[in-house]
Amino acid sequence: MRAKQYSWELAWSYPTFRTKFILGTVILIGILLFIPTFFANIEDREGIVLHDWLLKYIPSMDVSLFIFLVLYATVILFLVRMSMNTEICLKTLWSFIFLCLFRMVTIKMVALNPPHGFIELVDPCSIVFYRSNVITKDLFFSGHTAILILGGICMSRPKDKIIAFSAAFIIGILLLLQHVHYTVDVLAAPFFSMICCFLGKSVAKIS
Repeated sequence: MRAKQYSWELAWSYPTFRTKFILGTVILIGILLFIPTFFANIEDREGIVLHDWLLKYIPSMDVSLFIFLVLYATVILFLVRMSMNTEICLKTLWSFIFLCLFRMVTIKMVALNPPHGFIELVDPCSIVFYRSNVITKDLFFSGHTAILILGGICMSRPKDKIIAFSAAFIIGILLLLQHVHYTVDVLAAPFFSMICCFLGKSVAKIS
């Protein structure tokens, strides 16, 4: 079902929308401010190295540029659609909040060291979120893959969904090629994305 296309002026006239949008924005800002401290703690922690059968047969290579281009080109598409549709915007905002919270919980619970053959992912935008360019233990589950799947679920246009899910598939393969994630990190991402979208949609409902 296509999402309702309330204009920003009309949506803002609903107290429920205003409250949920402002509250969600404040919570997200709080999470983003906390993330550097969280991952600094995670980086100092020792974890285990999993025996990943698939990665053992994949020679590692640096595909950072391709990961960067695919990820952020798709994220820009999401932002454009969110700016055009207030319901998609609110749903995606809350879904992303839940995604961030779930990732912090799972990363805290599952202490992992990077896979064998790990090649540092070069992402200039990581400094915005992590306050560091060197993050190696941001592992279970794959945030890159999960964000694209989450966005694909939240989008309303079939073509946008195809683009997002295709991008998620490509990103999953590229992450494994660079040995940035274990196979289980990538495979678990869709499961958590669906849960977060369900929760986000439930919270964002305004009518």
